[in-house]
This record gives sequence, C-alpha cells and structure tokens, in this order.
Amino acid sequence: MEEITDRKAEHITISTAHDVEPSMAASWADVALIHNCLPEIDLDDVDLSVEFLGRRLAAPLLISSMTGGHALARSINAVLAQVAERFGLAMGVGSQRAFVKDASLADTYAIVREVAPTAFMVANVGAPQLIPQGEAPPLTLEEVRSAVALVQADALAIHLNYLQEMIQPEGDTRARGVLRAIREVASAAGVPVIAKETGAGMARPQAQQLKEAGVDALDVGGLGGTSFAIVEAQRARLRDRHSKADLGELFSGWGIPTMVSIPLAARTGLPVIGSGGIRNGLDAARALALGASLVGIARPLLIVAQQGVEATAAWVERFLEELRTALFLTGSTRPSALQGRAIVAGRTREWLSQLEAPPA
Repeated sequence: MEEITDRKAEHITISTAHDVEPSMAASWADVALIHNCLPEIDLDDVDLSVEFLGRRLAAPLLISSMTGGHALARSINAVLAQVAERFGLAMGVGSQRAFVKDASLADTYAIVREVAPTAFMVANVGAPQLIPQGEAPPLTLEEVRSAVALVQADALAIHLNYLQEMIQPEGDTRARGVLRAIREVASAAGVPVIAKETGAGMARPQAQQLKEAGVDALDVGGLGGTSFAIVEAQRARLRDRHSKADLGELFSGWGIPTMVSIPLAARTGLPVIGSGGIRNGLDAARALALGASLVGIARPLLIVAQQGVEATAAWVERFLEELRTALFLTGSTRPSALQGRAIVAGRTREWLSQLEAPPA
C-alpha cells in the first residue's frame, strides 16, 4: 500500500512539474472549424448544456479522472469538485485501487461528493486489476461496487492503461481475459460504465468490442496530452531503473492521436468523451465537431487546482467563453450542432484515410 500511495504522489509531482506531453504526429491545427460570416444567432442563443448518460450537464466538460489515494490528492479533489458543482460539470476521480486496498484512504476520494452533492461523478477502477496479476487476485464485483458507492457515483470508468503498465516498474502486464472481465463488470456495476483509455487512444475495432461488451460510453484518452510513458520513465529514473526509463522514452509518442480516435470511436454510436491534449475551448469545439459528446481535461486543471478554487473557476470560465465563441462563430446554438462543421487536413486526415480504408 505504501508503494501505491507513493506512486500517487509522484504522479502528481511529475505531471505538474515536468514536460510530460509527447511530440505529435497529428495536431488540433489539422481540424479547422468553418467560419459562418452570417451566423443569424445571438450570443445569448448559445446553450452549452448537453445530455450525457441520462443527465443534463451545464456544459460538455468532464474534469477528467486524475487523483486520489494520497493526502495531497484530497485537497486537489476538493478544489476540482467544488468547481464541478459550481459550473454543473462532470468529474471523475483517479484510480480507486488504493481505497480498495486501504480503507483509511477513503476520504481522499469521498471528499468529492461531500463538496459536490449534485455533480455528475465518475468512479474509477483499472482494467488490469479486473483480472489476476501473478499472485495478486482480481478486484471482486463487491470491491468494484464499493468504489462506486464511496463517491455515490453516477457512472464508473474502467481505465485501460497498458502502455503505462508496461513502463511502470511495478506494472501489471497481463491482459488475457480483460474484455470478458469488463463485460462482467458492465453487467453488474449498477451504473453506466465508461471504457477509458489513458493516453494511447482508441481504434475502431476495440471501440466496437467494448460496445459489444456492454459499456455505455467511450473515453478515447488519445495521444497528445499527458504521456504516462513519460511520467513512468521519470519515476523509473528516480529508482535507477534505466532500462524501464529508456523504454518509456522510446514509447513516449506511442498511440493514436485524440483527433483521430474521436471519429473512429464515434462510429460505434456510443457517446464519446474526447480527451488527450485538449487545452482550450477551441480545441474542445474541434473535438465536438469530430463527434465527441463531452471533452475531458486533466493536466491543466491539475496544475491550476493547486492555486485554489477561484483560480480554477477562472480557468473554467475562460475555457467556456472560448467554447461559446467557437459555437457562435460557426452559427451553432448547441454543441451537437458543431458536428459536420469542420474540415480535416494534414496528418490527421492521413491517419483517418488509412484506418478507415477497406482491407487490401
């Protein structure tokens, strides 16, 4: 348990103090929204609210799953939850394995519901921990439900982080049977289930498999935001695990970019959360135009949350103003109206043309 708690603290420190974003083979600049010089709407007509998994949110923004399981995480989660409540947003907590293994850490997660009684809250467990890992038994359905109950969650995220696990010195690298385990949890969790990648993106075949396994939404977690290969490489260097550190640096750019993953996942018909490298409201508008229902933001909010509630609220205000401006300038009164109002070029178009092409 001490190992898990230390890892949580190191993730926060490294993610906020170091450059942990990879160089990109595709970028948001590849996605251009089509300007409407005659929008024929008033700015007051723009309504950012959206429906997601049966709930109305005031804006299509998810404060992505980030942290928990450490004293520092409690204060960060408290700030983020207060902002989610104030703005009517969705929020996720970080992996709750630490709580499952040590109930004394419950408050680092439970604080979110204490300060955000009405926010759409997402619990979080890891897919690798749903199956046996060596001598470590899998999480039971009862333990998964306890994670949901702890934060009185409206949904459960099952995160897919196999790239991170490969680099992590103590990583869980068994994956055989994980889809079956996800299916079992999806059928018994008692809340909608979101399959969540954590930085390496999602291709259409796996998105379809997850849909058939019974998940209710997909969070693509694409290449372009925080790279946990880089984060874990930094941790490995601290432990003189140089081979693992070298591996992390080699695979720092591994994955499918977010702007490619979104339209591929959207082909399933499931609600899609576009996350991974979205840094402002214009990026968010581009993600929504590509087929996302919500956008997820992690690292920028993790950084600003350490300055307190008002600084975080100001960041969100600016983000929503940028998004509202993009809607107005495309003549869109709702986020869903952005779909089809973008042109895709560059490396993103190349990715999509090859991944969507029929087999040779």
